[in-house]
Formats: sequence, C-alpha cells, structure tokens
Amino acid sequence: MIFRRKGHIRRQYDRKFVELLEELKQEWMRQKRIVEQSLEPSEEVLCHLQLAEAKYFYALREAKLRKVSLRK
Repeated sequence: MIFRRKGHIRRQYDRKFVELLEELKQEWMRQKRIVEQSLEPSEEVLCHLQLAEAKYFYALREAKLRKVSLRK
C-alpha cells in the first residue's frame, strides 16, 4: 500500500514537472521571437534570452536524470 502511494505521488510530480517544462519552453521561444524581430536587441533582452534558454535546458537535463516521460 505504501508503494502505490509513492508511485502516485511520483506521477503527480512528474506531471507538474512536464507542465513546468512546457512553460519554460514557451518562455524561451517567446524571448527568441523578440530577439529575432528586433533590429538591434539590447543587452538586457539578450540576457533574458540566455537565461530562459539556460532554465529550459537545465530542466530538460533534470527530466532526463529523473527519467520523466514528456508524453502525456
């Protein structure tokens, strides 16, 4: 009975983690579009792009380590 609960909790957190990954990817793509549409992007905009990209790829590595399935 304890093991069933553990599996349920893991699946619940995995779903939340997948949602977080999707949000991070959308933010990264949004920042990327801003830079692509800018004639001369400022340093601040470029920093936001790099930060969003780093967050997304860090979360992807973490998902791989946790063996989280990205399929729903």
